[in-house]
Amino acid sequence: MNSLNIATNIPAHAVALTQMQFVMLMVTLALYVGVFWHLLLYLWNKQAPRYGISLGLLCIGAALHACLLFPKFITPNGIDFNLFNILSLTSWLMLTLTLIFSTYRPVLALNTFAIPVATFGLIAGSLWHAPYQPMTQMGHRLEWHIVLSLAAYCVLFMAATQAILLHVQNRELKHKSLHRIWVSVLPPLQTMESLLFDLLLLGFGLLTVALPLGFLSVNNLIAQHLVHKTFFSLLSWLIFGILLFGRWRMGWRGQRAIKFTLWGFGFLLVGFIGSKFVLEILLGIS
Repeated sequence: MNSLNIATNIPAHAVALTQMQFVMLMVTLALYVGVFWHLLLYLWNKQAPRYGISLGLLCIGAALHACLLFPKFITPNGIDFNLFNILSLTSWLMLTLTLIFSTYRPVLALNTFAIPVATFGLIAGSLWHAPYQPMTQMGHRLEWHIVLSLAAYCVLFMAATQAILLHVQNRELKHKSLHRIWVSVLPPLQTMESLLFDLLLLGFGLLTVALPLGFLSVNNLIAQHLVHKTFFSLLSWLIFGILLFGRWRMGWRGQRAIKFTLWGFGFLLVGFIGSKFVLEILLGIS
């Protein structure tokens, strides 16, 4: 609910890497790029990729990514929420979650989406730094609210992307397309739908913890210009909650699940980006 105060009047600058950091960066990039092309070529040829090797190499890459990220993210002065750290963190979370889901669902192919995002975040977070002006008197509760909110946004963005892929798959099946690209490349429809609800449950749980922490950290919703963000965040939380309850009690799935997911994430996006745009760009309130 609270906004990050990132300095915008000071330009971002390149970061000088140590020899060890440079080697770790190159090894991680090699792992990401190598596994990405392996998966892409096997999927293009409609062959099963080497599951265990691909998963293992990506896990090593994600671990090295974390070793490069977290010493910059968690500092003696608190958590550094500069723009490039956030890009690196969210991209790492997306890849890590996809890897975790790949251990118990046959969704390794989805890493062809997660790996390029992780590669971009890794390069941005490792080579660039934007000066960050921390909010005054930021306590651990507020820090955790921000971290959990970022994690929730990341997971629910993945859920929204998953919902779009499901819609495309459904469309190809219903229209009996001759060239069913997404149906042939992506995991089976039932697996994709199960993964969607895995993501929704995790994202809803993170949002459920993050919102009360935000309320406890706010002194005045109106004075801090957080009313709109709070309203849309709660509306999004309610939509996701209704969808999960409907899935549990009535077996909701298919287009209903897709629409609820996209509406829920849309309201979350409006609450975070839309309110920030109106306040800072249209009204000139920082």
